[in-house]
Formats: sequence, C-alpha cells, structure tokens
Amino acid sequence: MTLANIWFFLVAVLLTVYVILDGFDLGAGVLYPFIAKGEDEKGVIRAAIGPFWDGNEVWLLTGAGAIFAAFPMVYAMTFSGFYLAIMLVLFGLIIRAVSLAFRHRDGSWSAVWDGAFFLGSLVPALLVGVALGNVIRGVPMDAQGNYIGTFWQLLNPYSLLVGVTGLCLLVQHGAAWLSIKSEGELHDRAWRYRKVSFWICAVLAVATSLATILTVSRASDNVFGRPVGWLFVVVFLAGVLYTIWQLFKADGALRSFVGSAIIIIGLAGIAAVGNFPDMVPARGTPAATSLTVTRAASGHLTLLVMLILAIVFVPVVLIYTALIYKTFWGKTKAGDADY
Repeated sequence: MTLANIWFFLVAVLLTVYVILDGFDLGAGVLYPFIAKGEDEKGVIRAAIGPFWDGNEVWLLTGAGAIFAAFPMVYAMTFSGFYLAIMLVLFGLIIRAVSLAFRHRDGSWSAVWDGAFFLGSLVPALLVGVALGNVIRGVPMDAQGNYIGTFWQLLNPYSLLVGVTGLCLLVQHGAAWLSIKSEGELHDRAWRYRKVSFWICAVLAVATSLATILTVSRASDNVFGRPVGWLFVVVFLAGVLYTIWQLFKADGALRSFVGSAIIIIGLAGIAAVGNFPDMVPARGTPAATSLTVTRAASGHLTLLVMLILAIVFVPVVLIYTALIYKTFWGKTKAGDADY
C-alpha cells in the first residue's frame, strides 16, 4: 500500500469521526426548536452538547488540514469550486458558536439566538451531505483539475437526495444523544423522535442506494466488486439491525446511539470504497481529468512526515476527547451550565 493510499484511508477516518461526534450535536441543534418545551428543556439540550461541540469540530479541522497537506489539488478544487457552499457551512458553524455564547449571556434576545442555533446546525448538516453527493456523483473539471461548473450544478437531484438523507441521519443521531443525556418528559420525547427519524432515514437510505445504483453505477460497481466494499455493507446492515433491536428496548438509548455510529461508519466506508481510486471523479468531462489518489497526492516526503506527525498527535486528540466525554458523562439537568 502506498503512502497516498494510506492517507486516503486516514482522511476518510478523520472525517468519519467528525460526522459521528459533531453529527450528534448538529442533529440536536436541528431538533432544538421542535423537541424542547419551555426554557428548562432548552437549557438541557444546550447543556447536553455544550462541553462537546467545539472539541468535536477539531476533527473537521484535522480532516481539512490533512486534505490540504496530503491532497492539495483536491483541497484547491473543492475549496474553490464549492466555495459558496463551504462558506455557508463555515458561517453556519460560526453562527452556531456565537448563538450558544450569546444565548448563555443575553436572555433578552433568546428567540434570535435560538433561531441562529437552529440555522447554524441545519445548514452545515444539509450542505455537508450535498457536498458528499457531488463527490460521489462527480463534477466537471478541466485538465488541471479545476471545477468548471456552476454553484447551481451542485444542487442536482442526486446530491440533494444525499444531503437530505445525511441530514436525517444526523437528526436521528442527535435524537439518540438527547435520549442518553435527558430525563423525564424530554427523554420520552427525544426517544419518540429517535424512532420516527430512524425509520424516515431508513426509507431515504433505500432511495439513495437505488439512485446510486441507477445514476452512479461506477460507485456501486466499485462497492459490489470489492471484498472490502461488501465488508462495509455488512457493517452498515449490522448497525441497522442492532439499532432496530435497541429501539424496542426501554433502556436502549445508549446502545442505539452506538448502533447509529456503526451505521455512519458503514456508510462512510461504502462511500470511500465507491470512489477509490478517485478522490473526486470527473463527470461530463474526460475521465483523465478526475482527481485520483495518485494524481492529487503530495510528494513522498510530505506524506511520510505527515504520517509520523499523525502517529504522534492523533492519539493525543483521542485521549483529550475521551477525557472530555468521561468528565461530562451522565444525565444533564435543568440549570447545568450550557456553555
């Protein structure tokens, strides 16, 4: 296995960890105006994600930094071609952070900050899925690997379907987290949302799978034509079955959250295997314009130094993350500090 292939795998792992961790607090933010009844319950939801959300976003920064250093052509193409979409994601994340800080200090504008918290969670949760849909589907590129389409071409039916499916995936993930962290009526309500959103997500996942087979046969052929593709299909199905099993248990909140994380791992693996060896495949332009792992990778020395640094520092981030979750584990109650 080449260093470029190793870094393709590591980037996929970093972004998957981000989706698992920051995904639940984005999902909780989307549910926030619908599931919380009264100020106390709103405070419980904010406190349920307050100690975690900023640390979770470290994984996004790490993943984006890894793409920048390991695959600079991919970074240049996506951050220029998807510029408006990426800026909307960043503005959403910024607004979410600002809303949490100001909501904690300024109660007179609580409705404004609540709305900003919702939008700051909804926009990234939706657009990240839309971006993934375009990466799977492929985008038009010139011989230098530059995106030559328009912003509106990114909002194609397939990518929007992937985006809505991803949004629902994060919503059910967030509902599972709120079921773990809350008590009483809020817990019961979160558990109901957890069940409903899971089944909606299951229907959307089937629709997305069929759309992929019909319109992006390259990706489905890669998955079904490789043993590792079948491995991730099995992981995905195992996560689905395990989650369904836990949904019928009164005390299944934590284990259903684990099942949701397994589903995300399976789907991320399927997406990665479906694209490999492309980082971003071309669509509507010659196949030679695709940004493959080999074509887009940095030099050998850069990849080697980065790998050494990752071996040293990624475990540090893992330890820090584990300590944060251990410190703030347990039920959240009204009155707990939310920021």
